Amino acid sequence: MIYYISGGERSGKSSYAQKLAEDLSPNPYYLATSRIWDQDFQKRVDRHVSDRDERWTTLEEEKFLSTVIPQKSVVVIDCITLWLTNFFVDTKYDVEKSLGLAKEEIKKLQEIDATIIIISNEIGMGIHSEHESGRKFTELQGWTNQAIAKIADKATFMVSGLPLQLK
Repeated sequence: MIYYISGGERSGKSSYAQKLAEDLSPNPYYLATSRIWDQDFQKRVDRHVSDRDERWTTLEEEKFLSTVIPQKSVVVIDCITLWLTNFFVDTKYDVEKSLGLAKEEIKKLQEIDATIIIISNEIGMGIHSEHESGRKFTELQGWTNQAIAKIADKATFMVSGLPLQLK
């Protein structure tokens, strides 16, 4: 089962996903995809860690998510935007190559016997970036979100802390 949860920054995605995981399992997993880019980002990571109690096991993987997800588990992947950033930076901002790598990994996620809750930002509804790399990343994010939503069993869009069921 794949759940897809998207929305804007601070829309309530993570707390919604966490509650869902806790309802589905007494011992869920949290799969962190981010690199720690700076001190401010470390504070954000620390806040997310403090939101989870002892029932949670944290996994960390920057790119190859399917390699660390246990079978028969409930896993929250947080988040696709940071995961894509890792591909985007490592491919020197190559959208096509990054999208290809992301789609390969998404396909592998479908093959795992687990309940996977995928969190992603919807960044295409905001300001149009003045920087080429920002515009390219927005395209990459949008195409990846579409690929995940297509294969997801359930899709939820978060707005102001409220879940809107898409499918």
